[in-house]
Amino acid sequence: MNLTQNWWMLVLRGVAAILFGMAAFLSPEITWFALVILFGIYALVDGIIAVIAGIKHTRDSSRWWVFLFEGLVSIGAGVSALLWPGLTAYALLIVIATWAVVTGIFEIAAAIRLRREITNEWILVLSGLLSIGLGVLLFLQPVAGGIAMIWLIGAYALIFGILLIALGFRLRAMHIPVKVKSKPKGPLRHSHSTR
Repeated sequence: MNLTQNWWMLVLRGVAAILFGMAAFLSPEITWFALVILFGIYALVDGIIAVIAGIKHTRDSSRWWVFLFEGLVSIGAGVSALLWPGLTAYALLIVIATWAVVTGIFEIAAAIRLRREITNEWILVLSGLLSIGLGVLLFLQPVAGGIAMIWLIGAYALIFGILLIALGFRLRAMHIPVKVKSKPKGPLRHSHSTR
């Protein structure tokens, strides 16, 4: 899968995550309703970008389905959050925890499958581990304080976004062709054989 050509998709996903994380930190008094809406929009945008990345590589890789499935999971989480914004705090945390664990598993799977095609795949593994860690923490502490949960989710989104942007720019550097200086050529001469 030639991710180097589509490095900007990872950067875009990272920017979306950072915006979501900043919103959580800058507005700690945010209501659960607003957090559900923010999460729904973020997950929807992230999922759409991942689905596009998967579909774009159906011809050049048999592993395209990893990004497609991860994107569909994100879209499902986002749509359910937007359709049922009145979710209780507990239900929201279960949705986010499930989404984080599944996303993390697929990011690690993608890194393992793509290790021969990209460098610095450890960044993708790290973001996957971070996602799984958040999901497990939310499952273990679903009744923790509201602001603490908002900050935890915000911190995750910021770190996740930074990792995705770093990976995107590393892939961009791999895609930029190296210019090779060639020797200046003289005027073209055509040799004609005379009889």
